Amino acid sequence: MQAALLPDRGVIKVAGDDARRFLNGLVTNDMAKVTPANPRFAALLTPQGKIIVDFIVAEAPTEDGGGFFLDCPRALASTLVEKLNFYKLRAKVICEDLSEVLGVMAIWDGAGGTEYGLSYPDPRLSKLGSRVMLPPHLAAEAAADLGASLVDADAYETHRIALGVPRGGLDFMYADTFPHEADMDQLNGVDFDKGCYVGQEVVSRVEHRASARSRVVPIAYDQFAPSSGLPITANGKQVGLLGSTAKGRGLALLRLDRVEDAVASGAALEAGGIAIRAVKPDWANFDWPGEAKVPT
Repeated sequence: MQAALLPDRGVIKVAGDDARRFLNGLVTNDMAKVTPANPRFAALLTPQGKIIVDFIVAEAPTEDGGGFFLDCPRALASTLVEKLNFYKLRAKVICEDLSEVLGVMAIWDGAGGTEYGLSYPDPRLSKLGSRVMLPPHLAAEAAADLGASLVDADAYETHRIALGVPRGGLDFMYADTFPHEADMDQLNGVDFDKGCYVGQEVVSRVEHRASARSRVVPIAYDQFAPSSGLPITANGKQVGLLGSTAKGRGLALLRLDRVEDAVASGAALEAGGIAIRAVKPDWANFDWPGEAKVPT
């Protein structure tokens, strides 16, 4: 088992009598389904349906004080608090940025629990493992309690990339990406049966029309790693943008219709002169270039 403190993650607490109802009217997942044993992956969107911030919502048990804790990008924690307070109006809710005192540790390649912090499974993909919110200085003690080896965050990044799970700010840009493009519909980040939330009409339209032409997908390469941010081309035409890479694997935001054309013509994909190939993840349930269409 391995564990790593993730310095890029922050923590926001949302508590109060109206906290569940308040969040449910804003985020992409159904807060009625969140329990201490069942966190949810979700996002706050613009009215146009683009991702402002994505996060994991974990609920603390009542005996530990209750409340919802949002595992979010640390760089966007203050933005998220500001947005939540903007929507708060008269709701009985308190939103606090706890990123200075709480961090997030990921645990994978094994299972276990610890009382050093708030533990919860990663709701995006079971192979990602679990996470713990805790004061960063307790990370080593918590890892020992779990029987895990404490490793650098780069090891977790390699694990995430190998699984094909996007990370905002690297594999897609916040405020410029729809949930389907970031695979939130594939990774349990959108509940299409819940009521209204900010940006819901756009997300529902994309889902029902199956009109997501661009997606973040895994890629593989055999040479030196191409640099993140490079355009990906086929037949000299751009088909996407390269995101994070590690040990022969990476992620890229690709126009799948253009990749489909490249596959049909036998054209290779390249980034910075290095050949790459798109690799279908086992969790994907969308039309893949060169394969029969997924029934609707």
